[in-house]
Amino acid sequence: MIQGSIVALVTPMDERGAVDNESLKRLVEFHIAQGTDALVAVGTTGESATLDELEHCGVIKSVVEFVAGRIPVIAGTGSNSTTEAITLTRLAKEVGADACLIVTPYYNKPTQEGLYLHHKAIAEAVDIPQILYNVPGRTACDMLPATVGRLSPIKNIIGVKEATADLSRVKQIRDLTGDDFAIYTGDDATSREFCLLGGNGSITVTGNVAPKLVHQMIMAAIAGDRETALAIDNKLAGLHQKLFVESNPIPVKWAVAEMGLMAKGIRLPLTWLTEAYFEAVREAMRQAEIIV
Repeated sequence: MIQGSIVALVTPMDERGAVDNESLKRLVEFHIAQGTDALVAVGTTGESATLDELEHCGVIKSVVEFVAGRIPVIAGTGSNSTTEAITLTRLAKEVGADACLIVTPYYNKPTQEGLYLHHKAIAEAVDIPQILYNVPGRTACDMLPATVGRLSPIKNIIGVKEATADLSRVKQIRDLTGDDFAIYTGDDATSREFCLLGGNGSITVTGNVAPKLVHQMIMAAIAGDRETALAIDNKLAGLHQKLFVESNPIPVKWAVAEMGLMAKGIRLPLTWLTEAYFEAVREAMRQAEIIV
């Protein structure tokens, strides 16, 4: 089971919006050096919604090559089209991803039966470990714990990223799935409590900016060390809030660029962080001792 701090990696771009592979390699090395436990390539934070299929698979392939087996690589391969999700998942397997993160179909608002059949079809079509991804704030679709439980016996559905910030779902899902099913949070602000309640890790945005601290905090929480987890999380509290002052990944890309790890690149319809928020994000970075 993949556990710990799983960073939802930003996709670095130049100022024209072209994918920047040199910076991508630099980010991979940065995260491995800082103790990140796994990387998600081309998830929501990686701007999956603005990359075309060739770019999408190219970024996954590059991350796999740059990581070179040192930590797991999870590929974001979800879509609101079941056939497209199957295609992306197959391509991720072909380029060597260790697992896939598959978001619930967005915009078309399927029923719970539709969600079950969608994920079942992908799992049966592609023999690669798959993690369900529930983020109703983005998709307008909430995969209920009962549906997660129904999907969990499918052998290559190995876990769920639960991004509702509803801490009661940890126990609900655990009771329906068992100890060998991974339950990850997708909400940084509640990730400490989520893991103290029995979650297996965080698929984190904050980890892009403070990877060492997020790793230390999540591992302490998984181990049940509430005092240590709280002390570290207090340093991260500002980032958990300020990295969402505008739509993700706008603030986190600004912060990573501010750290000198990539250029100021993002794609429309996303825009660069509004200048009025610069100092607030900087102050959160100072609180986490990322900058002085």
